[in-house]
Amino acid sequence: MPGGSIDYDEHAAAYPAKRRADPRIEARVLEALGDARSLLNVGAGAGSYEPRDRYVLAAEPSAGMRAQRPAGLAPAIDACAEALPLDAGSFDVAMAMVTIHHWRDPRAGLRELRRVARERVVVLTFDPGALGEFWLLADYLPEALADDRRRFPPIEEVVDVLGGASVESIPVPADCSDGFLEACFARPEAFLDPAVRGAQSIWPRLPAAVAQRALAALEADLRSGVWDERYGELRRRPSYEGALRLVVSRSAAGPT
Repeated sequence: MPGGSIDYDEHAAAYPAKRRADPRIEARVLEALGDARSLLNVGAGAGSYEPRDRYVLAAEPSAGMRAQRPAGLAPAIDACAEALPLDAGSFDVAMAMVTIHHWRDPRAGLRELRRVARERVVVLTFDPGALGEFWLLADYLPEALADDRRRFPPIEEVVDVLGGASVESIPVPADCSDGFLEACFARPEAFLDPAVRGAQSIWPRLPAAVAQRALAALEADLRSGVWDERYGELRRRPSYEGALRLVVSRSAAGPT
C-alpha cells in the first residue's frame, strides 16, 4: 500500500479558509460517530469535521497545520498515524478525515486507529477505483491520476485492515465548502484560482510544467466553450456521485 506526504509546514496556510467542513458531509460523519464521547482525530490538519460537543484529541505531525487550528478546537499532539503514543482502547472512536493517502504507511496507520479505538473507526477517504471518472483527472491531469492511484489505498484494503467495515458513497454538493478536488466538479473556473489550488494537495506534488500545461488547457477550453460542450450539464447538478467514501468499522465487542 504506497504512501507519502507533502510538506504541510509549507502548504498549510490556505486550508482553514478553503477546506471548511461542508455541513452535509459533516452530518454523515457525525452520524457515523454515533454517541461516542471520546474521539481521536488522526491526521487532523486544521480540524475539519471534529465535533465540538465532546472530548476530542487531535494527532497531527505538521507544525504548520497545528498552527492553523482555530481557537477553541481540541488540543493537538505532534504524532503520526503509524505510531500513536496512546494506549490500546484509549478512545471510543478513532477518526481520519481525508488523510490516509498522506500517511507513509497507510496499513500501519489504520491498524493503529483500530488499536486505540474501543468502539469504532471512521475514515473519510476516496476510492482510487473511481477517481478516473472525474473530468479534471481524466482529461487534464492523467499524471496526477496515476499518482493518486498509488497513494490512495483501495477501499477493499482499508476494509480488510480494519477487520471489516461498512462503506458508504457520499455525494459531493455542488456548492461544497470543503475545497477538495471533486468539490469543484461544477465550478471548473475554481481551478484557475491559486488560492483554491493552494488547499488541494495534488498541485504541490506535480511538476510545475505539468500543472501549467493542464491549467492552460483548461483555461483555453473554458474560453472556447469546449469544456461546457463536454461537461456543461454538471453545472446543473445539485451533487456529484464521485469517489468520496465513508468507511465505518465497528469492533466485535461493541462500545464499552
